[in-house]
Order: sequence, then C-alpha cells, then structure tokens
Amino acid sequence: MGVVTLLIPSVALVGTLDTKGAEYQWVATRLRELGVDAVVVDAGIHPPAGFTGTISVVQEAVARAAGTTIQALRDGGDRGVAVTAMGEGAAAVLAGLAAEGRLDGVLALGGSGGSSIAARAVRDLPVGLPKLIVSTMASGDVSPYVGASDVTMMYSVVDISGINRVSRTVLGNAAAAIAGMATARSGTAAGEAERPLVAASMFGVTTPAVDAARTRLEELGYEVLVFHATGSGGRALEALARSGMLAGVLDLTTTELADDLVGGVLSAGPTRLTAAGGAGVPQVVGLGALDMVNFGPEETVPAEFAGRTFFVHNPTVTLMRTTAAESAELGHRLGAKLAAATGPTVLVVPRGGVSALDAEGGPFHDPEADTALFTAALDAVAGSDVTVLDSPRHINDAALATETADRLHALITGKGG
Repeated sequence: MGVVTLLIPSVALVGTLDTKGAEYQWVATRLRELGVDAVVVDAGIHPPAGFTGTISVVQEAVARAAGTTIQALRDGGDRGVAVTAMGEGAAAVLAGLAAEGRLDGVLALGGSGGSSIAARAVRDLPVGLPKLIVSTMASGDVSPYVGASDVTMMYSVVDISGINRVSRTVLGNAAAAIAGMATARSGTAAGEAERPLVAASMFGVTTPAVDAARTRLEELGYEVLVFHATGSGGRALEALARSGMLAGVLDLTTTELADDLVGGVLSAGPTRLTAAGGAGVPQVVGLGALDMVNFGPEETVPAEFAGRTFFVHNPTVTLMRTTAAESAELGHRLGAKLAAATGPTVLVVPRGGVSALDAEGGPFHDPEADTALFTAALDAVAGSDVTVLDSPRHINDAALATETADRLHALITGKGG
C-alpha cells in the first residue's frame, strides 16, 4: 500500500505583533489545534510584544518587501506612512506565498490601522482565496476595506485588547471560520476539469446583447460571469481581470466611463477598462450604454444639468443623455485605453445604437452624439493593434452579439479576432 501524504492547509496571520501579539498568539494556537498551519506575518514596526511563537515572516522582511526598512519607518515617526508601507510589504509577501502554493487563507485582527494594513495585503489576492478580517471597524461602512475583493469582515464587538470571554468567542469563531474555508480550499480535487472563465459586463439596456453572447460562449465551452455595470460591478470585473483567473473579457457595457466623466453615481473610477489590457487578457469591448449617465431619484439630479434630456428608469434611477461633446470625449478615452492594451483586443462599434434607449425612435436617439462617440473611438485606436468590428447593427441585435462571442473565442484560441 502506498504512503498517503496529508496536505495541511496554510493560513497567513497578518498583523501588528507589537500591539496585538497576545491575541495573535492565541489565534495561532487555536488554528493549529484545528489542524491548520499558521504562517505568522509581522506587519508591526516595533518589537513584538506578547507573542511567544514562531514568526514566519519578520517585520524587517515585510518592510524590505515594501522597499524600505523598519528603522527608517521608526525614525520617520509618521504612523500613516508606516501603515501604508507595511500594507504594501505584506501584500508582496502574501503574493509570494500564493505563487508558491503555500497560501490557503488569510486571517487578520485589528483596529483601523491593522485593518488598513490587512485590507491592502489581501486586495490583489485571487478571488476565491479566503480572506477574513476581524475588525473594530466592521460595524460601519466597510467598503474601504473590502473594495472589489471577496473579503469577509467580522465585527470584533469589543476592542481587540486581550483575551476575555467575548474576544475568546469572537476570535475562536474567526479561527474556526478561516480553518474551515482553508481546509475546503486545499481539499479541492486537483486536476478537476473546469470550463475557462469569461467575464461580461451588462446593464438593463444591454441585457439582450449579453444574454445572446453568453449563450453562444456557453455553447463554445466557457463559463460566463456577468457583472452589472453599477460601479462596484465594474471594479469587481477589473479585479478579476487582474487576478489571472480569466480566459477573456466581453466588456460590451462600458457605461461606467460616462459616470466617471460627467459625475454620475455609478462610476467605477478612472482605471475602469485597464485591467484586462494591462494583464494581456483577450478582450472584446463595446460602447454599451455610453449614451447615458446615471443619477438617483429625479429630485437628486444636480441643478447644473437642468434642461438636459432625461429618462426616469424607475423611482430610484434617473438617466441623462450624454451630449455630442461628452460622447466624443468618452470615445477618445475608451479608444486610448484599448490602444494601450498588451493583449489581443477588438473594439465593437454598433452603428445602430448603443443601448435600448438610443435606437431609432427611442428617448435617447441622437445620431449626432452617437457619431461623435464612434468617430472618436475609431480615431483613438487608429494605427494600434486593436481590431475593429464595425457593424450597422444595434448593440442588442442577436446576430451582432453572437459575433462578438465568436470574436472573443477566436482571440482566446489564438485564431485572430
């Protein structure tokens, strides 16, 4: 009978051992009792206190990973600079552990500073790798800590200051949770056949296009993840594109660029539409819903936009038509981002309209604005490696949508676009 080797899952404990040493010691012991290897990463800047176990990655190594030294951070006396640096260093350390296959989960404990370090440390880790932060900040707005990643936040209830009846229960639950997640992850069957992943962007006004394209991609053997282009959806798509998990991106709905330009409520920020290009991921990109900017209820639309063309989508969403000037700038920005891509890229230009609202006879039908958008986008990619799919069809035309899926498949398989 052959020897069976049991793989012990590894969880990185990322924290400031100068202020939370005793708490990390308790959690490390509990993890090992649960059959998990605790890899302790010290992100503090002063000598550890209250931690008597083995520190896997000492604070000097974390600082070096950030391009500095512990002594420099101590001498600088700026806590904000130190927190930022140790967050960057911890991120580099975790990335290295993940690349070596030595990371099945991350657990961190802290207040605002420790949580900020942990949030930066886990931000770029792959989606699906368990990330749990026990924080005094978790009962409020956690978006600065979670961002677009799949971070789990647990409220500490009491301050993380010593082991007592409440903290023992909360930290014990956290240890059990990350141990369970890490064990499940490490036990996933190796070599299990999975369909390649494709990310797609969608909005209500481009749903027919994405539905048709998704159907075709699934026929071709892909698993399609659809992201709603509401700001957070775009940021999540960008994060996934950076993670290395995607075979391709079908970014037909780039409306978040309009909110970023004009000041709408669904912006994904200025880095939208850069991750796939920067990572060399094959992408097919459309101009979906660039005819609109999103606001909340009608009465919340800023007064500066009085006299513009609006469409009340529902009681909580008011859409504003982009002007020809805005459309030209959007086309330029989108095209410039595509021209900078390092991977195979196709630009889709749907001459028949970019959303359900700007088709002929629709409330946002504006040939002048659409032409400005198309012309600027084409001018921006001229002379680059971007391939153009210039179609007379509307973006929601099923035949065009199917063609975009086929073009993406061709890019992924190396057969052109």
